[in-house]
Amino acid sequence: MRRILIIEDDQVIAEVEKDYLEASGYAVEVAETGDAGLQKALHEEFDLILLDLMLPGIDGFAICKQVREAKNIPILLVSAKKEDVDKIRGLGLGADDHISKPFSLGELVARVKAHLARYDRLLADESRKRPTDELHIRGIRIDKPARKVYVNGKETALTGKEYDLLLFLVAHPGWVFSKDELFEKIWGLDAYGDNATVTVHISKLREKIEADPSNPQYIETVWGVGYRFML
Repeated sequence: MRRILIIEDDQVIAEVEKDYLEASGYAVEVAETGDAGLQKALHEEFDLILLDLMLPGIDGFAICKQVREAKNIPILLVSAKKEDVDKIRGLGLGADDHISKPFSLGELVARVKAHLARYDRLLADESRKRPTDELHIRGIRIDKPARKVYVNGKETALTGKEYDLLLFLVAHPGWVFSKDELFEKIWGLDAYGDNATVTVHISKLREKIEADPSNPQYIETVWGVGYRFML
């Protein structure tokens, strides 16, 4: 269930908004002061914040600025002020929308739904466009941009070819590759050496990532064929 935080000092307005949003299927919490609202917004997880501008203590502008610096969730400003300067200031601080009082509860719910849907689409688009920068496999974490490998949270130092070999095997889980195939993929057809190089690197790699290299849980030997990575 999507969670919404209402930061509103007018208890009557806050309760009406809460009741209407809950009737629309949302879980809602209310903070009646700026300080309480800011703490909830920063330290709890919400999907959207409905933020009044005029609050006792810290005002809505300051809350909007601090929340936006820490989190990327929809923030809808609510205010009795109708001056464009307040709307512009709020939007400039990172708010996603501005609703002027009085407003209909139907409009409120419609805007909440629209911004949540828009936020979901943006996340989906970003996820599709962004390459996977990290890989996680049973205690192993591979940080691809940094070319670093962590085993049970502790970094283990790999040589360049050890890293390339591990990344290639991880990218093809369950596939069995012969020594010749691995040598070609990692060292290249024109590289100097032979497939015994693969055996040495597999052994070194196991020493660094396996709890018991003699009984490997990640890189399995398929006798007479080659090696494969097990998920």
